[in-house]
Amino acid sequence: MNEIIKHIVPKEIQSIRVDRYLAKQNLGLTRNRILNLLKKKFIKVNGHIPKPSYLVRPNDKIVILLPPLEKPQAIPENIPLSIVYEDKHLILINKPAGLVVHPAKGHPNGTLVNALLYHCKDLAGVGDVLRPGIVQRLDKNTSGLMVVAKNDAAHNHLSHQIRTRSLTRIYNALVWGHLRTPKGKIDAPLGRSTKNRKRFTVMKNGKRAVTHYKVLNQITNISYLELKLETGRTHQIRVHLKHIGHPVFGDPDYDGWPNNLNRFKPEQRKLLKEALSILQRQALHSVYISFVHPATGKLMQFASELPEDIKQAWDILSSY
Repeated sequence: MNEIIKHIVPKEIQSIRVDRYLAKQNLGLTRNRILNLLKKKFIKVNGHIPKPSYLVRPNDKIVILLPPLEKPQAIPENIPLSIVYEDKHLILINKPAGLVVHPAKGHPNGTLVNALLYHCKDLAGVGDVLRPGIVQRLDKNTSGLMVVAKNDAAHNHLSHQIRTRSLTRIYNALVWGHLRTPKGKIDAPLGRSTKNRKRFTVMKNGKRAVTHYKVLNQITNISYLELKLETGRTHQIRVHLKHIGHPVFGDPDYDGWPNNLNRFKPEQRKLLKEALSILQRQALHSVYISFVHPATGKLMQFASELPEDIKQAWDILSSY
């Protein structure tokens, strides 16, 4: 049976997009779901169907028709999870490298979402049907901490923290070369590559993207970095580091897996090959996350050690 939500815009509200306005109200709806409802014409303002860009006005009468949630297209699968923390509002996962976050073309199953649907029986319907509960994502071959919402209210709250940059994400990475300064900021807009739609690149008209870096250690030809995201664009860290000439070690998509190691001395070339063979992926790990708990208001902080493959690669490279 359809649920109906009725809402009147307060007098003090001025000039805000209807999708953004509704996402900020305590309606238990994420912005993605609101946009989907607008697209399917389930939201009316003063009896008319608005565009998402419509600016709400004082005393606007908003009616939201909530159809029954679509059945999730992802199916539950009994895939082991490394759970760092869990309560009835959220779950924090330490994702291994090689695990895709959500179903997509080429990966219909065997993903983190499939595992979550099996573990969290009430997760279906939270946010997008193919990405239930997902508020942030890690690339397939990036490991580490990521938080997942278990209800719409938590999803909305955590998504808001990401938008307002109050959810902190810190990564560790091994990168090629030595950076000129011990710390700095990479501020370069990103967009989808016109040459390869699966990759991203720095472009003038792209979306704003900012990454802060700090050098933790350096050895011959390799640096160990701490990276803090100010924004969270797809492949952001990997593209930014390639852009400044220091691609992530082992990254096959963004120049981190060299085709020719002959420029290195024989002994060093041997160690590089050994380290790359152990990694078989980009040396990038989500090492720290902090956020305000959506229900309690408590600051939650979690840290994760580097996985063994990155540790072993660093030890091998350090032996030169």
